[in-house]
Amino acid sequence: MESLNISKKLIQSHLVTGEMISGKEISIQIDQTLTQDATGTLVMLELEALGLEKAKVELAVQYVDHNLLETDSKNAEDHAFLLSAAERFGIGFSRAGNGISHPLHVMHFAVPGKTLLGSDSHTPSSGALGMLAIGTGGLDVAMAIAGEPYPFEMPEIYGVELTGKLPDWVSAKDLVLEMLRRIGVRNGRGRIFEYFGPGLKELSIMDRLVIANMGTEMGATTSVFPSDEETLRFLKSQGREAVWQELKADPDASYEFTMQVDLATLEPLIACPSSPGNVVKVRDVAGKPIHQVVIGSSANPGPRDYFIAAELVKGKKVPAQVSFDINPATRSVIEYLSGTGQLTTLIQAGARFHQAGCLGCIGMGQAPASGKISLRTMPRNFPGRSGTYDDRVYLCSPETAAASALTGAITYARDFAKTYDIPFTAFKNADKETSGSNLLFESPAANPAKKFEKGKNIKPLPEFGKIKATYEVPVLLKAGDDISTDEILSAKAEVLKFRSNIPEISKWVFNQMDPEFYNKAITSQKEHGGHIVIAGKNYAQGSSREHAALAPKYLGQIAVIAKSYARIGWQNLINFGILPFEFRDEHDYDKIKLNDILTLEGITESALVKNQVRIYIKKKNIEIRTKHHLTWRQIKIILEGGKINYTRKWLFANH
Repeated sequence: MESLNISKKLIQSHLVTGEMISGKEISIQIDQTLTQDATGTLVMLELEALGLEKAKVELAVQYVDHNLLETDSKNAEDHAFLLSAAERFGIGFSRAGNGISHPLHVMHFAVPGKTLLGSDSHTPSSGALGMLAIGTGGLDVAMAIAGEPYPFEMPEIYGVELTGKLPDWVSAKDLVLEMLRRIGVRNGRGRIFEYFGPGLKELSIMDRLVIANMGTEMGATTSVFPSDEETLRFLKSQGREAVWQELKADPDASYEFTMQVDLATLEPLIACPSSPGNVVKVRDVAGKPIHQVVIGSSANPGPRDYFIAAELVKGKKVPAQVSFDINPATRSVIEYLSGTGQLTTLIQAGARFHQAGCLGCIGMGQAPASGKISLRTMPRNFPGRSGTYDDRVYLCSPETAAASALTGAITYARDFAKTYDIPFTAFKNADKETSGSNLLFESPAANPAKKFEKGKNIKPLPEFGKIKATYEVPVLLKAGDDISTDEILSAKAEVLKFRSNIPEISKWVFNQMDPEFYNKAITSQKEHGGHIVIAGKNYAQGSSREHAALAPKYLGQIAVIAKSYARIGWQNLINFGILPFEFRDEHDYDKIKLNDILTLEGITESALVKNQVRIYIKKKNIEIRTKHHLTWRQIKIILEGGKINYTRKWLFANH
């Protein structure tokens, strides 16, 4: 019998189809699903379109944690819709104010050895507890809720051996920033990062959550930790020790690649604008004046992160030019800080306290001043994601953030501690967990007769016809490398409130890159029947929001030709019937100019199976050589005009 690492054990125990050969398509059974309000409304509309009566997974949970600003009726109405849909399908519901889905799921529902599929790209956070937790587009999650296996490419398994002990003033955030410094934002695609080694003993579950959460920024399918004594200790703190099981790699298990990280050699790191992979040492950028500090988010949700911030600012005042924002990740954190007196400590130091949720991480308030530096303990700093188009967002640890808040400039925490004579031993109790017992959670039984509560902003999903065999369409946008879903379709407050209204949200497609794109797309749809987008490497990185594919499809996007794609973005294009071509020769990228008319010929099942669709620039007699990595099943989906059409015709019709 083959010796297996943890990742392969998790996959093997849930394998439905395929073989565990890297790069080959497999499908696995899903035990749990996670949706949040920025993506969940579409998931519920998709379940309605599929005709589902009852959720068919062991556990499905709908969280309300993203769109919490209720500046008009839209978000509140969407929350009411989500509750009614949860009652309709028998899905658990976590109300607004409970906090961010990822730490909440780890605290309340994650189970070692189980699978989790979530319509949020940071779903891999639950890998901290020994789950196979994967983020994907909402339509894939809807299918899992309906009981269908989840298909994806079998990843390579990368082992990360941890040794040593974290030094003073260095935390899990610095470890994952070191991983990003080595891996970058592209090289994790098609890979699972599995952590092992004696250094694991130094990492709490919340530390592991930080690392698993930001593995997403490397492009990884997921990150996996063992279920060990620390896992059991954490589950006991939550009153859930009954679900614990040990999960570890076989003694002689192997990995496709192994890297070593000596924790003792790490020092404070920071990701500079505007990429999580743009990592340098804090001391190399120390002294830059700052305007804002935000502590919290799914990437630093544990009590210790707020504890350290409170201890550092105790008895001091943040200067007036710095907005010191505290984003509690969960209701439990607020209760903890209140009980320990640290809530008062933070407020007396000048902190602005916000409700538990994602907030500034997704541009839902807390937008920084134009052109000024914002330090954040968040997972992403893509251009404009904060809600300010010319933002300068840096990502760092709570230690660096709190020290910098007091000095008004990016500060090396070790120097700060020496200046103020603060021993690191002051934080020896910072790893305490809070109990998740105070979650205000609804667990309704399915009631198919329940009517959906749909406000006027909630519109039916648009329907699309089959794809045609031939197109002549213009290139309406030519983008560079690492274009994020936030740049394709902004997530800020004024945009994401239309998440249930595709006609309205489509007005913001590529707005950050070309304010006239919507008008151009509408005209092109009328005159040419659609358009095409050209892109560089790692197109559609970042969020799992399928709006970044669905809204362009609504505007007539036929295809994207890119040098390469991010995993979830690529899958979302397929799900909504957009052809994801790649350049066979990357030099062909330079041959295509904005507004060129491209002819696409032979978009048939036979030509796609043989990778023989012909694309050339009309009037220039230049052929653009392309390829794709579509399976036969994915070809069928695209030809039918998307996964909903395909499912109605080929899958549910046979049930």
